[in-house]
Parts: sequence; C-alpha cells; structure tokens
Amino acid sequence: MLLHLSLATTEKKMGNLVCCVQVDQSQVAMKEGFGKFEKVLQPGCHCMPWFLGKRIAGHLSLRVQQLDIKCETKTKDNVFVNVVASIQYRALADKANDAFYKLSNTRNQIQAYVFDVIRASVPKLNLDDTFEQKNEIAKAVEEELEKAMSAYGYEIVQTLITDIEPDVHVKRAMNEINAAARMRLAAKEKAEAEKILQIKRAEGEAESKYLSGLGIARQRQAIVDGLRDSVIGFSVNVPGTTAKDVMDMVLVTQYFDTMKEIGAASKSSAVFIPHGPGAVRDVASQIRDGLLQGSLSHQ
Repeated sequence: MLLHLSLATTEKKMGNLVCCVQVDQSQVAMKEGFGKFEKVLQPGCHCMPWFLGKRIAGHLSLRVQQLDIKCETKTKDNVFVNVVASIQYRALADKANDAFYKLSNTRNQIQAYVFDVIRASVPKLNLDDTFEQKNEIAKAVEEELEKAMSAYGYEIVQTLITDIEPDVHVKRAMNEINAAARMRLAAKEKAEAEKILQIKRAEGEAESKYLSGLGIARQRQAIVDGLRDSVIGFSVNVPGTTAKDVMDMVLVTQYFDTMKEIGAASKSSAVFIPHGPGAVRDVASQIRDGLLQGSLSHQ
C-alpha cells in the first residue's frame, strides 16, 4: 500500500515537472489559462505548461448518477405522505463546461425542482389516486427536470417514484377499511351460501313430505280396501250380520291394537282415556261418524 502511494506521488510529481496531466475514463477536465476557461480535456494524457499559466480547474464525471429524494406533502383529502423519488442523471460531454461552471451544487438544484413539482402535483389528488397515478407524477417530474437541467448541461436519464408512505395511523386505517370490506364480502358470500342451503333443504323437505303424503295416502287406501273386503267376507260367512256390526268389531280390534302399542313403547307418555264396554262403543261411534262425515264432505 505504501509502495503504491509513493509510486503515485512520484508519477504526479514527474507529470508536473514535464507538464503532463492525465484524465481518467468517463471523466473530462476543465482547462484554464490564467483563470479563464479554455477547453474541455477528454480522457487521456494532455500537455499542461503550468509555467504559462495553464492549469486544471477540476474534473467532471460523465457517469450516470442517482439521487434519492424524500418529499413530504399533503394530498387533496388532507393526508400527509412522504413521496420518495429516485432521479438518475448525467452530465453531457458536449456541454461539460456548462455543467461544471453554471451550477455550484447540482444535487440541491435537482432536489429543489423535484420538491416543487411533487408539491404541485400531489395536492390535486386523493390518497388512493396518488398511488394509482405515481407514474404520471414521475413523468411530470422528469419533464420539468429535463426542461430545467438541460440549460445547465445535464440530462435526466430516468425518474422513478419508488415509494409513497402515508402516516402510520393512516396506513392502519386503510388496512382496517380493506379488512372490513373483505369481511363484508365474505359475510355476503356466506349468507348466499346459507340461503342456497336453506332453499335446497326446504325443497328436499317438501319433496320428502310429498312422498310421505303419497305413502300415507296409499297406506290408508290399502286399509280401506282391506276393511271393505273384510266386511264383505264376514257378511257372507256369518249370516244375519250387518255391515255396521262388522265395522264395530273391526274398530274395537283397532282400538285394542292401539292400546297395546302404546303400552309396549319404551318411551311413550301416559295417555288417559275412558275405558270400558260403553267407552269402546262410544269410540266406535265417533270413528264411524268421522268416516261418514269425511265421505259426505268429499261428495
């Protein structure tokens, strides 16, 4: 390391002695004579007779440089945000003398223009529109910078809006609004699904009741047909009996079968009904009267 520094120092002293200067690649140098600008020196080795008042005023890089700027401003709906812009720029070789002599602080100059454009553009937009139109904001910044900096020998290569940062509380509120909207949508979808389930369940229940009704109707039809056959057969086999006598006997038989089923059920509730020969006759009369009334009503 020390050897390298000593060699560089030696080469510089020798260059001064022989009046030679070196301009590195991607750089240009400003040559002055007695304090007045003379020419732009391109990369390479140049003769610089210092004893004639010639000197190098400074070097200017032609590489693309980047400047990141954070600008605080307010949106149309009164939300303060930090807009982060990334500016890529470079000095033009054919206007190197303007870039070197006209601006004392290039970065501050660019930053001032960026602040001016952003604070004129963002207050016209709502917060949501600011996120959606960041490319338009970047384009406006680039156009203004290009127009202003070209007079000073600089080219704006690219302008990007890399970030828009609202206040922390605003961020939290935006997230809560988004979450609430998604929950509302989920609740709506869930309600629609439950509605469909209820409709399908009701349709299934209606179909089940319809089929159950058909089964009960067929069952009752079979019972009626069986009773009719029994009455006819009993009247033929036992002379002197009427249809009323046979019907009373069948009803009494059904009555006792029902009582038997109630008593045999393990989880049946207590049923209190009048019981006795007279009660059986009353039950038979009530059933028979009900059947007759039903047949008359159908007629």
